[in-house]
Amino acid sequence: MATPAFEDIADTFDFLDDWEDRYRHVIELGKAMPPLDDAFRVPATKVDGCASQVWIRPVMDGEGEGAVFSFEGDSDAMIVRGLIAILHALYSGLTVAEVRQVDAPGELKRLGLDEHLSSQRSNGLRAMVRRIRDVADAEATRAS
Repeated sequence: MATPAFEDIADTFDFLDDWEDRYRHVIELGKAMPPLDDAFRVPATKVDGCASQVWIRPVMDGEGEGAVFSFEGDSDAMIVRGLIAILHALYSGLTVAEVRQVDAPGELKRLGLDEHLSSQRSNGLRAMVRRIRDVADAEATRAS
């Protein structure tokens, strides 16, 4: 299950010939993201397990499994900002129930990220996915 925004990214990655171009595209995606307000750069939104500083602030429209999920995010590293933008495209606009069903490793594998990120970046990406899943799980159980 992928959103149209993520499908657009996947299509662009298919079009780009080499990883250097894809890497630049990831950075451009990060540059296009609005910065996270400094007021939300707090321990509660910081993602542990990332080599870079990463913050993810969930935004819910509604409650429970039917709530529509989105998030704001930021990092001090441009490539990581791009990875946050990719996750934003993958998850934002889905219901909490749908977020819990996304096969993030499978979807991200389509982009070839697993083959071209350092182990630290891969661990950080997994930590961000885990944070998103944890938020969705908490919202689903909170309202039930």
